[in-house]
Amino acid sequence: MLKEFLDDESAGGIFLMIAAALALIVANSPLAGDYVGWLDTKLAVSFGGFAIDKELILWINDGLMALFFFVVGLEVKREVLTGQLSSLQQASLPLFAAVGGMAIPALIFLGLNFGTPENLNGWAIPAATDIAFALGILALLGDRVPVALKALLLAIAVIDDIGAILIIAIFYSHGFDAAMFGGAVAVFAVMALMSRMGMARNWPYVVLGLILWVFVLKSGIHATLAGVAAALTVPITARGQKPLERMEHALHPWVTFLVVPVFAFANAGVSLAGIELSSFVAPLPLGIALGLIVGKQLGIFGFAWAAVKMGWASLPPSTSWKQVHGLSLIAGIGFTMSLFIGNLAFSDPEQLSMVKVGVLSGSILSAVGGFLLLRRQTVKLPPVKGDSKQSEATA
Repeated sequence: MLKEFLDDESAGGIFLMIAAALALIVANSPLAGDYVGWLDTKLAVSFGGFAIDKELILWINDGLMALFFFVVGLEVKREVLTGQLSSLQQASLPLFAAVGGMAIPALIFLGLNFGTPENLNGWAIPAATDIAFALGILALLGDRVPVALKALLLAIAVIDDIGAILIIAIFYSHGFDAAMFGGAVAVFAVMALMSRMGMARNWPYVVLGLILWVFVLKSGIHATLAGVAAALTVPITARGQKPLERMEHALHPWVTFLVVPVFAFANAGVSLAGIELSSFVAPLPLGIALGLIVGKQLGIFGFAWAAVKMGWASLPPSTSWKQVHGLSLIAGIGFTMSLFIGNLAFSDPEQLSMVKVGVLSGSILSAVGGFLLLRRQTVKLPPVKGDSKQSEATA
């Protein structure tokens, strides 16, 4: 199951790169006006006197990304109950690494933006890791990278996602509506009761999950958190079936190959007109870029090294500290999650452009640096004994 997940995420990372490249090309071509107009298109859905009226970009960021967070919630629940994070021994190293990988980038950003208070709300942007993009880079290295290293990156990213969910819930929700929140709590309680009673069918969770999303959207809490809440109610096993695994396998390809690339295409398009070298060293983009490039390395590698040296954790088998260093640099690819948090942190178009500059430059440099470092520190694994290709070569 882990191998299948990693293969899908790796392939999805390639799609993500293509979508981001297309967004940059379109945003800096004669089609730029059509691109912006497309994102600003108004779409309304109404039920009697109840209506949701949003631009397309918000339907993508609040709607499609709720499905992304639903799958993230399923993965988190599975990993915590039965997977990489199900025991303290397994979870200790990625837990320390992930905490460092969130804290140090945030501190670097705050340090560089301390004199510009209007930027401080973006402190969480460099704390994120884009697991699909990161695994896509690892996929380019093929079997040079041991599965244990990929599994460590996955576990760190899962904990990072939990941190991002908490950050969004606490710091980036606005305009609280108690009545709508009460409705969301009631729907969540019904879903939890269904899980408790062993409801194994998927459709009741889907229908109530959509209703939960509407209530959460109207409550002022960010709508994507409805996806996480709904996922937590899906049972691991029920009446001899595996609803969570079944739903995760059904939705994962849609999220990997459609939702995330669409989000990337809608959010990565930044016009380079007027952007000069000085733009990259402005406090906002520089804080994001250095948080991703330097902060992730210091945080993930530093906290992991300290945890192992103090006997609180141990390195996975077949991995070295040089490989963990390369992994910490790869984790500096914030991309999807960093752009998502950036959209929550700022509404000013100029600030959002600077966020994109910082996220794209930091993520690209982390990807290239991590790839080169891991390529130097890893060797292609020999074929398995008895492999037909090896036999043909020997013959």
